[in-house]
Amino acid sequence: MVWFHIGFVIFTIGPVTLATMSTPRYIRARNVGVLRYLSLMTRIFGAGSLGVLLFGIIAGQSLHEISQAWLTASLTLFVVAAVLLLLIMRDQRRAIGAVEASLAAAASGANGAVGPGTAPGGGPVGAEPTAADVEPAPQGAGQGAAQVTATAPAQAAHVANVERGRIASLAGVVSLIWLVILVLMVWNS
Repeated sequence: MVWFHIGFVIFTIGPVTLATMSTPRYIRARNVGVLRYLSLMTRIFGAGSLGVLLFGIIAGQSLHEISQAWLTASLTLFVVAAVLLLLIMRDQRRAIGAVEASLAAAASGANGAVGPGTAPGGGPVGAEPTAADVEPAPQGAGQGAAQVTATAPAQAAHVANVERGRIASLAGVVSLIWLVILVLMVWNS
């Protein structure tokens, strides 16, 4: 059972970590095809990583160590990491939708022509939204400060950037949890 546990760790935890850590880069590049692939990888290998938990519990019971504090801590950390992976999957779907909306709005002429290698707003692919992506809103009576309203592509790009930040931070926390579990396993073996 320990070998199955180790096999699942190698073949599921590595790919899911790679997929989650790579996602922010492709959100920035607005590459929907790769984002869809990384989202699929996260779902498949995230589900497969439950085998790590299953065979870890079976191995702990067979070695009569299931009541050890380090094993209980590892199991708890794994459950926390699994919940964070679910949040990452949700954020990946949101980012894909935002990038698609940004590209569709730009392609429909809402913010100018977009050609190969050009992001919405006319800048290079992967560039942050600029002041040119924001147009001033009409002044209302009695308002002293100018208001700005972002165009549809700029709003979608903002949503994608927010999701990119969330995914990057959550993926970092999940990777740190995997590392802590690894240290606990090696230290107590």
